[in-house]
Amino acid sequence: MSRGSLLRLVLAFCALLVFTGMTWAAHINTHAPTKSKSQVSETPRTRRRMRRLAHSRSANVTRVSVTTRRRRRRSYERFHMSSFAEDITNGDNTAGEDPVVRRAAIDALGNMNGTVVAIEPTSGRVLAMVNQKLALSSGAQPCSTIKLSVALAALSEGLISKDTQVALGQRYSMNLTKALAHSNNAYFEALGRKLGFEKVAYYAHEYGLGELAGYDISGEQVGEYPDAVIPERLGGVGKMCSFGEGVSMTPLQLGAMVSAIANGGTLYYLQHPTSPDEVANFTPRIKRQLDIAPVIPELSDGMAGAVQYGTARSLRLNFNEEEILGKTGTCSHAGTRYGWFASYANTSVGRVVIVVFLQGGRPTFGPKAAEIAGRMYRDMYDHNFFIATPGGPSDTADVKQVSTTP
Repeated sequence: MSRGSLLRLVLAFCALLVFTGMTWAAHINTHAPTKSKSQVSETPRTRRRMRRLAHSRSANVTRVSVTTRRRRRRSYERFHMSSFAEDITNGDNTAGEDPVVRRAAIDALGNMNGTVVAIEPTSGRVLAMVNQKLALSSGAQPCSTIKLSVALAALSEGLISKDTQVALGQRYSMNLTKALAHSNNAYFEALGRKLGFEKVAYYAHEYGLGELAGYDISGEQVGEYPDAVIPERLGGVGKMCSFGEGVSMTPLQLGAMVSAIANGGTLYYLQHPTSPDEVANFTPRIKRQLDIAPVIPELSDGMAGAVQYGTARSLRLNFNEEEILGKTGTCSHAGTRYGWFASYANTSVGRVVIVVFLQGGRPTFGPKAAEIAGRMYRDMYDHNFFIATPGGPSDTADVKQVSTTP
């Protein structure tokens, strides 16, 4: 085949391909389904709705991803001390203690790392002191039990009554009764800032903090109340009044203050008899009279509320036959957690003050101390401690009171 014939053959083949393609395209266009004008075009309203839908979908995806990125890790405080201990009563001097009260205290405390102090508030006599080494130590941060001192100070200054609403936010306020019952920190921080350090410290010393609570109790240490407000970076006067930051309080100091609340305002020196003869010849010693009788009813509603429905309601798991008024405290320092509970039984035949102080790790906290106090009240009640008998708790109110110095 010549070169010219070959060229003509190629050109003819290309022309055939072009014709076939055009024919197929025309066939497709001819048989394709037609759309009405309404199906092809979109109304402005439809386009707006589609845009909003697309925007909302993208926004949801963004929020999910941001939430995932901002998820915080939960951190836990590490504690270095055990909440449990054995042989904590070793070395206790028990010859002058009430055997019923001491046995109830030991059984209630069990193997918890702590101490229990029971006091007769009408005389200052220590009825029982379990784990005396800890009870007579330099003390610990009082946690929320410091709120009792701050509340008395604010009431005495006329700053509040039990019903005064203290603003804690734009739409949030609280009165003293609920603040004590639920141990509200923001409330007492606000009170502390309004009172100022000088007044807070003055009343704390009046109620016995920063000084020995006992009269000639061997081994007792004094605790500590600072001479100046703690730095603002540590919370200033607000944290001093809500958590007791910077303060070291002993179980005996707390017991003496609550005894004064229970008896109407007499701050007794606490005395711990060490023999039957000392019990027989016991004479109360008054440290000073506190001008708190008019404000005690304002305070007592909050203390009763703590046991009825607040932070100390665990007490009622074991005891609800008599009215108990109290205050819990929970905080930690340097790897040790503290649990406090101070209370008194308001019975028709006399009153008794019980202070429970625990130290340790995570199982240690104020409601646990309240539970221990409830078991102790239960045991004492079952052994007829609250029944008026000769030499019982109601008889000591007539004992001659002697004002003296240590």
